[in-house]
Amino acid sequence: MKIALAQLNYHIGNFESNTAKIIDHIYKAKQNGADLVVFAELCVSGYPARDFLEFDEFIGLCDEAAKKIATECIDIACIIGLPTFNHKDEGKDLSNSAYFIEDGKVKAVVNKALLPNYDVFDEYRYFEPSTEFSCIEFKGKKIALTICEDLWNTIENPLYVTRPMDSLIHQQPDIMINIAASPFAYNHDETRIAILSDNASRYKLPLLYVNQVGAQTELIFDGGSLVFDNTGKLIDELPYFEENMAYYTFNADASISFEHPSTLKAERPADIEQIHQAILLGIRDYFYKSGFKQAILGLSGGIDSAVVCALAAETLGPQNVMAVLLPSRFSSDHSLKDAEDLVKNLGCKSETIAIKNITEAIEKALHPQFNNLPFNIAEENIQSRSRAILLMAMCNKFGYILLNTSNKSEAAVGYGTLYGDMCGGISVIGDVYKTQVFELARYINRDKEIIPINSIIKPPSAELRPDQKDTDSLPEYDILDKILAEYIENRCSSAEIIKMGYDEQTVRRVIRLINLAEHKRYQTPPILRVSPKAFGMGRRMPIVGKYLS
Repeated sequence: MKIALAQLNYHIGNFESNTAKIIDHIYKAKQNGADLVVFAELCVSGYPARDFLEFDEFIGLCDEAAKKIATECIDIACIIGLPTFNHKDEGKDLSNSAYFIEDGKVKAVVNKALLPNYDVFDEYRYFEPSTEFSCIEFKGKKIALTICEDLWNTIENPLYVTRPMDSLIHQQPDIMINIAASPFAYNHDETRIAILSDNASRYKLPLLYVNQVGAQTELIFDGGSLVFDNTGKLIDELPYFEENMAYYTFNADASISFEHPSTLKAERPADIEQIHQAILLGIRDYFYKSGFKQAILGLSGGIDSAVVCALAAETLGPQNVMAVLLPSRFSSDHSLKDAEDLVKNLGCKSETIAIKNITEAIEKALHPQFNNLPFNIAEENIQSRSRAILLMAMCNKFGYILLNTSNKSEAAVGYGTLYGDMCGGISVIGDVYKTQVFELARYINRDKEIIPINSIIKPPSAELRPDQKDTDSLPEYDILDKILAEYIENRCSSAEIIKMGYDEQTVRRVIRLINLAEHKRYQTPPILRVSPKAFGMGRRMPIVGKYLS
């Protein structure tokens, strides 16, 4: 049996595009002699469709698309994923389903049993978990077909009370196939490989796993579809962050063979390399799927905006990136030069708009109210918000999308101006700690200097008051980021972090800042998710809560 794995990029709710792409790859698979072509979880609708799933019309359009796909699936079989109506009186109205289609007809339906309801996942909000498990018979073989999370219950502390494969194995399947929509995090590939390998070795069956690729707003899907033999050994791994289709022959002795060169890596890519690739894909798909082509950002000469500008230019092309230099009376000459050098290195478009007169006019208008009170954060934020007004005006006039340049460290402790430097259409590095931003800058410069070295080595500063440095308000970033990671990613309490050896006063202050800044993060743009725990839909905290504040 020759099986094709189709690792594709889908667009939520774009039934015409998704259907055409699936049918096109059915034809390609058939031309290459495949007996079966396998697509990803919920490929027909795109994943995650979220509350689109609450519209009956949306589910009806999924059904129509599946029927169209079936009519084109002749002399070959395919597996597709889609939401379907649950026709039982009990339970939720929908199932997360996989159709097995052969010779123009749906021959079998498999419904997902284990519905993740943690971090970025909301599947139990929409779907009814399956309690019935049956293998699919095809070409004299039995296929144990599961959907993503159905194979993720072999961990030491299982989240569910059942394992679908424990039921399916009694039917003596010959091979396992798992279709998935598994989002990217920089440490997720190793976890994914370990869990799937455990399944193959536990049940002593070869396993073919197909994952979708592409970005859906903040969620990035990295592909990396996998093939294991019946001992749990990983024998092939599709490329990451790109579409691909590969062919595998399931032999009579239960071995898996293939003709293409193996893409297995001798060692896993470094975290920063994966983050770089993920952000490029996140930017590209956010613009393409939204129908936009041009980006704008405020370029300060600092490392954050320099990294975002370089990433945007690499993704969209420098001709589609507008960098706006917005110097204030506190901007240093070297910051302007660093920004100008970056523009030259990238070849992107640029404009310079001084904000001194604008901020002075606002301060003058507020003089009766401020009544000679000393300069403080109010005047600092006027500068940041003046910049935002100018950038958003250019967005409106010329059709740009504003790229937010705040990093995760700043977002965590609220070191940013709401409606100022925290605004934008998409937050590019909002899930990248400051120390990782430095790593990312050096990675971007791996072949030649793109980001000026001075932007990397100079002390970070918002330049909103004379001689300002980030460390005036925050701990050193190498300390701050470690505390943040323990609290945000690892969910450690202040007491646990203090026991690790961190200064008690610093820990309590940082955690208090994190909780006080929740109202700011609630109003910021979507953040491209690259870590196991990003701000946004995967981390839901009360704004007015008192815990650890």
